[in-house]
Amino acid sequence: MRKPIFIVLSILLIFIGCNDSDKVEEEISNIPLDLKVNRFDRQFAESDEDGLPKLRKMYPYLFPAPDSVWIAKMNDSLQIELFQQVGNTFSSFEDEEVGLLNLFKHIKYYFPEQKTPKIITVTNDVDYENRIILADTLLFIGLDNYLGSQHKYYGGFQRYVAIVLDRKFMVSDVASAFAKKVVPRPRDRAYLARMVYFGKELYLKDKLMPDTKDEIKIGYTENEMNWAVANEEPIWRNFIENEYLYSTDAKLNQRFLDPAPFSKFGLELDNESPGRLGRYIGWQIVKAFMDNNDVNLKQLLAMPAEEIFKKSNYKPRS
Repeated sequence: MRKPIFIVLSILLIFIGCNDSDKVEEEISNIPLDLKVNRFDRQFAESDEDGLPKLRKMYPYLFPAPDSVWIAKMNDSLQIELFQQVGNTFSSFEDEEVGLLNLFKHIKYYFPEQKTPKIITVTNDVDYENRIILADTLLFIGLDNYLGSQHKYYGGFQRYVAIVLDRKFMVSDVASAFAKKVVPRPRDRAYLARMVYFGKELYLKDKLMPDTKDEIKIGYTENEMNWAVANEEPIWRNFIENEYLYSTDAKLNQRFLDPAPFSKFGLELDNESPGRLGRYIGWQIVKAFMDNNDVNLKQLLAMPAEEIFKKSNYKPRS
């Protein structure tokens, strides 16, 4: 009789967990939040020299350069085309605004002390490494970095870079920028500490973006996500057999943590793999820890990687 009882208890626990999650999401949805998106990119594109003083007054932090620099930008053919491309793609920003509102409601729920920033959309000459800039009270979103992975502006980029230059990744990128504010950087130089650091960031996205697909959170295609899930056990076995966890070899960052076209195991399967698989494994370790321990989100973020790993009882899916 024990087995049926165990099954019933498991079902009840799942039901209770789902019910609690529903209650949290209902509380979050009812949080009052005034979020305003300022379309500086459109205002500047539609302005002329006479309109510069008004824009400077509205956005003084964007105008450290003299007016001559901005006038030259207004008359530059490449800049004019850039504004047109952004305007065509983002003639409406409603979906993104809904996503950002939902994100910042979740942030307000878990981090009530954090101020909701003023959101300003800009163009930044396709500087994809700085497509999101989050300061204390200002959030800048470079829309020319989200025109779609096949856009002509990204033709010279490697595929793994171009993949994420799509509007569907925008809110996730904002969540990543926020995570860098609240997830402490690891002091430990061990590979495990770095894996768990990124695992914390991705688990934080689980809480802040509960309805978002995992591949969007980590910046994969659906096929890349499926590959990571299907190969979790051999990935982990490779890390263990090569004694990587406590290694301080900085090359492991380049091989498994930094953005790259693929992960570098030194095996024939390398070209089939997505990059950043160390982040994926760190994510699974943190998930396992949270499933097996009663701690809140802020406690998790402050905990050392070694403790998280030991108490996670992590076992990869095979």
